[in-house]
Amino acid sequence: MKILSYIFSFVTAVLMVSCIKDDIRGADLKPGDSLPKFEVMMNDGSIVSDESLKGSVSVVVFFSTVCPDCQQVLPIVQEIYDEYTQNGVIFALISREQSDSDISDYWMANGLDMPYSAQRNRDVYEKFAKSVIPRIYINDKDGIIRYIYTDDPVPSYSELCSSLDAVIR
Repeated sequence: MKILSYIFSFVTAVLMVSCIKDDIRGADLKPGDSLPKFEVMMNDGSIVSDESLKGSVSVVVFFSTVCPDCQQVLPIVQEIYDEYTQNGVIFALISREQSDSDISDYWMANGLDMPYSAQRNRDVYEKFAKSVIPRIYINDKDGIIRYIYTDDPVPSYSELCSSLDAVIR
């Protein structure tokens, strides 16, 4: 009986520590929140930050090219990028734990040409979220998050366009 009590106490302690760790790591942003402070260098050499996005409607996308849901949404984001950059919308595609060469190879193989920022860690990602990719944040000109899309379900072209149009108005 004592052994079961010790095992139960140990398992409970481990679970509590892991939950606390999750609460410490990563934000849990929601619509209405301001974009967190961040700065990334894009593969084209430009710098994108929370401050540089102010004054324009923006779309921030977190992805990994090995993620099946990301693979599904990236061509949709490319279509929207092609259409909405002409309207002044700024896009920042930021990887979660991927090298530049992996992303570059994937972009080439799949005909993508959007600028991206290769991040080898989760430092920037964790300012936005705790878990789950893809993550798409549609933000207004004041840097306020208006819409968030994840993999549940992966958003369609029409859903993303509708949200962008609502923010642009």
